[in-house]
Amino acid sequence: MKKLLAIAFVAFLGLSSAMAQQADLRRKINVSGSAETEVTPDIIYISISLKEYLNGKKKVEITELEKQLYAAVQKAGITKENLTISNLSSWNYATEKKKNPDFLASKQYRLKVNDLNKFNAIIDAIDAKGIASTNIESYDYSKIEGLKKELKIKALLAAKEKAAYMVEALGDKLGSVIDIQDGGDNIIQPVYRNYMLKSSVAEADTAPEIDFKKIKLNFTVNVVFEIK
Repeated sequence: MKKLLAIAFVAFLGLSSAMAQQADLRRKINVSGSAETEVTPDIIYISISLKEYLNGKKKVEITELEKQLYAAVQKAGITKENLTISNLSSWNYATEKKKNPDFLASKQYRLKVNDLNKFNAIIDAIDAKGIASTNIESYDYSKIEGLKKELKIKALLAAKEKAAYMVEALGDKLGSVIDIQDGGDNIIQPVYRNYMLKSSVAEADTAPEIDFKKIKLNFTVNVVFEIK
């Protein structure tokens, strides 16, 4: 029994010694660095809602409005892949027409543009009375991934600069990096008011001006340096 206790005691001492050797006794400084910028969105997704309407006793069909839309998109130099149907309320058009001859079909589209001037030209080429609404759905920046990398590097360098002057102020020198923690992506998307260019009751000759706000990107990193 005494022999077993002695073995256990020796094992405990060995474990304690190993733990002491593994303890990080280096002097350290923990700092954060950040970098930010603003960019103007260059990818805009806009919803377009078309709806049939009665011109006197004649109905202006959704197919006619759709032809105008596709022709205008093509003329603007936008590929057909950038225009998709997002919602269709006329999927049972034939059935509804039999039940109600006055049934007015509608379709909603999603258009991807890089230039809002092209979008204005597209809307001008469509029968204004057939446009129920147009709204900005979302937006993006085509080079955002490269910008993220650039900003995180700047945040790291900012952290290093901060750590250096704090350490040097006390007469020490900044050592190598011990640990880096990414604070995550912080992308603030602006909130736009509804972008109503025209509607079935609109009579304006020109589209309203858009207060096109910017996307704000802010990145933070936490870095631990050794103090020499």
